[in-house]
Amino acid sequence: MRGIFLILFLMIGCTKQSNVHIIQNKGSDTLVNLAQAWAEEYKKVNPNVALAVSGGGSGTGIAALINGTVDIANSSRAIKEEEREEAKKNTGKDVNEFIVGMDALAVFIHPANPIEGMTLEEVACIYGEGGHCIYWHDIRGIQVPGCKDNKIIRVSRQSNSGTYQYFREAILGKKRDLKLGSMDLSGSRESIDLVEKTPCAIGYSGMGYLNPHVKAICIKKTPEADCIQPTVKTATDKSYPISRELYMYTSGTPSEEVKAYLEWTQTERAHAITIKAGYVPAPKR
Repeated sequence: MRGIFLILFLMIGCTKQSNVHIIQNKGSDTLVNLAQAWAEEYKKVNPNVALAVSGGGSGTGIAALINGTVDIANSSRAIKEEEREEAKKNTGKDVNEFIVGMDALAVFIHPANPIEGMTLEEVACIYGEGGHCIYWHDIRGIQVPGCKDNKIIRVSRQSNSGTYQYFREAILGKKRDLKLGSMDLSGSRESIDLVEKTPCAIGYSGMGYLNPHVKAICIKKTPEADCIQPTVKTATDKSYPISRELYMYTSGTPSEEVKAYLEWTQTERAHAITIKAGYVPAPKR
């Protein structure tokens, strides 16, 4: 008798499990923590839908979209025209774009570093190909306590990262590249952790990853401009010079379940999670 109850229990469990619609959601490391928090909350809204969220970078998510192996691709940069065309060629469907939030891309340093702000030109001098800023004293004679030779350690991201691609274009323009020799890490959390432990270092990430153990500097568009901190307010009004949209992409018209989830991400309940994660809710469509 107990064996029959066990079989019935397993059959009921399997039936319940088979009724759950799984949405595959992959891409941006900037968005992954927010997407996971949304997924957990959405379980309460619709227990029949589960989101399988993973990171790997915006390029990874968009590649999965092109190959038709993901329902939603997260990206911290806009999809490229050639990527849209490749997705259409492979799947026969047009790519749909959804802006789900706003972010200020923060440039951060070790707290011991006395710098409080930089111009875009100074950031480009550190990171850009041909930039002559190799030591911290190349930036207005700065000496960094605990940095033995005062040499700048550039922390960057791998090339499949949307943050990497947006940062490169926002700081250097479309024709110039980042110089070689940086420490290229796979995620924002790793970048923060390294700079926190390294007085000589400088890095960049979405503002949602910032913590009190690193110092986000203010940024000036020009030497004469105001120096603007990366905050929810300055990302919203785009006064911070390195502000950006955060995206989710689908291949073709979303399924009923995916459409309902994307619409939910723009509710007040989801917006509260967006703000708690350190980002800005998307403008109303």
